[in-house]
Amino acid sequence: MRRKYDRDRETGIPIVGRVAEVSERYGVAMSDVALAWHWGKGVAAPIVGCSRPSRVDDAVRALDLKLSDDDVAYLEELYVPHELVGPLARPGDKPLPGAAVRR
Repeated sequence: MRRKYDRDRETGIPIVGRVAEVSERYGVAMSDVALAWHWGKGVAAPIVGCSRPSRVDDAVRALDLKLSDDDVAYLEELYVPHELVGPLARPGDKPLPGAAVRR
């Protein structure tokens, strides 16, 4: 599993850093920022980990966070779509539209 995303680590880590910055600015958990971003994009039911009951409370709490347009632009600025990997990827298939192709 670790190798699955290793090739995208270089582009992903700076984005994680930005999520950390935004979470610090608002005084919330990074997961709150991630969920607020999803809800702001119209994702009505993002998949959240519920390994313990408190995770549900965390997700509900995140509903109170509203990201500004500037926050969203800052979070998305460095994003590069990833090539499909994993069980749904088929050798020889074209990447999803907008996906970066790494060689």
